[in-house]
Order: sequence, then C-alpha cells, then structure tokens
Amino acid sequence: MMHTYSKRILATLALLIIPVVTLAHHSGAMFDDTKAVTLTGVIKEFQYTNPHSWLLVDIKGPDGKVTTWGFEAEGPSSLLRAGIRKSDLVPGMEVTVIGHPMKDGRPAATLMKATRLSDNKQFTPAVGFAVR
Repeated sequence: MMHTYSKRILATLALLIIPVVTLAHHSGAMFDDTKAVTLTGVIKEFQYTNPHSWLLVDIKGPDGKVTTWGFEAEGPSSLLRAGIRKSDLVPGMEVTVIGHPMKDGRPAATLMKATRLSDNKQFTPAVGFAVR
C-alpha cells in the first residue's frame, strides 16, 4: 500500500514540475530567421554565461551615433565545442557579425557568425551542436 502511495506522489510531482521546466526555457521566436543583418563594430563585452551567451558590439551608424547591439549565442559548453573561448572575442576588438535580427526592430540578433577583423578568423556558434 505504501509503495503504491509513494508512486502516486512521485507521478503527481513529475506532472507538476514538467510544465514549469518547459516554460522556463524560451524560444527564438523573437528573432526573424528570414532576415539577416551584417554589422561591423567594436566588441563592448562578451557575456560568456549560461544559459545563453551575449556578444555586445558597439555599432557606429551613418550619422556617427553608436548603438550597442546584443548578439545571443549558445552557452559556454556549446561555444567550447564550436572552438569559441571567451578570450577569442575581447572588448576593443573589431568584428563583423551576422545574425537574425529581432522582429520588433530592437538592436539585437542571434549570433550566426562573427569574424575577427584583425586576422579574419571566423566563429560560428552553431557548429557546437554538431554530433561527432
């Protein structure tokens, strides 16, 4: 009897927890994957953190005004599998970044590729998802 009761409690807890975990992870629905932006600027910061990393790049517009763009990437473990270390993209470096922009026009995008201008080295985060 006690064994059956314990199973019911565990099953109930699992049913309550699963939806919460599912809701905790957001999708990429805010990005427009039918469009791409290519921007060149200077790295302000590389937030190499879980669950998602952010590359912040200062972009100078045609009017001279600087806007900080945020490029969302995978977490550190996926970036490491793609060969991207925090020390590869440091503040002050010039980069060209390609990404899918936000649908609402805010200055943010997914990080599809970053090219370090000093040596033309390319960084592609999605490579970290490849099965080897």
